[in-house]
Amino acid sequence: MQKVRTSMLRFTNSFASYSVNDIDAAKQFYQETLGLSVTQKTEGLEVEMPGGGKAFLYRKPNHTPATFTVLNFKVNDVNQAVDDLNKQGVEMEHYDGQLQTDQRGIFHPKGPHDGPTIAWFKDPSGNILSVVEQKAA
Repeated sequence: MQKVRTSMLRFTNSFASYSVNDIDAAKQFYQETLGLSVTQKTEGLEVEMPGGGKAFLYRKPNHTPATFTVLNFKVNDVNQAVDDLNKQGVEMEHYDGQLQTDQRGIFHPKGPHDGPTIAWFKDPSGNILSVVEQKAA
């Protein structure tokens, strides 16, 4: 029988953080385009996530966007979320390869092990975000 190790760490909270190259553009995008609650702090932006949790966006002069998804938003219907984002002027990313997206930028799994229905888009700093369809319980 394996002994479960207990941690001496006592977390009180957590948050994610990533860089942007323009705080004002990020604030407008996350607050006005995505409709999230954003608080400007001296060090950057505190973004409240739906369902709890926060992300902290900080300005980095030599910012280079990650080549992977930094933030995912769970939605009930990816098609509707893509429609809503398109109406806000957000364009979906298109991928051709193992994760091939359709003409609207939506990846549709072909089998049970292919993952969820998902669509990717970028913030003004080039960070990759997504809307991910959550399965009904």
